[in-house]
Amino acid sequence: MHGMINRAIQCFLRDTYGPQIWADVAEQADLGFDNFEAMLNYPDEVTIKLLASAARNLSKPVDAMLEDIGTYLVSHPNVEAIRRLLRFGGDEYREFLFSLNEIEGRSRLALPDLEVPKLEVFENPDGTHSLTCLHSMPGFGYAMVGVMRAMADDYGALVFLEHQGWRDSGEEIINIQLLEESFAEGRSFDLAAQAV
Repeated sequence: MHGMINRAIQCFLRDTYGPQIWADVAEQADLGFDNFEAMLNYPDEVTIKLLASAARNLSKPVDAMLEDIGTYLVSHPNVEAIRRLLRFGGDEYREFLFSLNEIEGRSRLALPDLEVPKLEVFENPDGTHSLTCLHSMPGFGYAMVGVMRAMADDYGALVFLEHQGWRDSGEEIINIQLLEESFAEGRSFDLAAQAV
């Protein structure tokens, strides 16, 4: 697993629950180190042990924790760059949804060796949307539910999201009901980064 994914889990735990929780999780996962290097690759077993240790420490199911990680990746000030990347997908939530079809290719431009999930959004005959998510790490779809929920808040859209399980092919299915595109005022977003 790419170090950026493991580093995101580390930062989520540290920023959300504090450095002591991260230290406890790292020790119980028997990592043998304190910090992940973002540009290194780690065996998938390391990530699996890390998630299991975090779930035990937080007394939370792994699926719920993955959804929280997805929300963190879009909403926490320490990872504003991810939000900015996703907001380039469009001015409205529906445009953002369909931009997910190209996220794998766009991500490879920046980090060629990062394994990004294969995402496909399509509209159903009843007007709802479905997202299929295929990744070597089972459960990545739950993180996408968190990302899409946080992005709905970011756009001010009212959305109902439901993880519907797995297909035989290993793809996770997420049902998306866009109830109202302009339900609330979204967060401000400018193409140019603000100077500090």
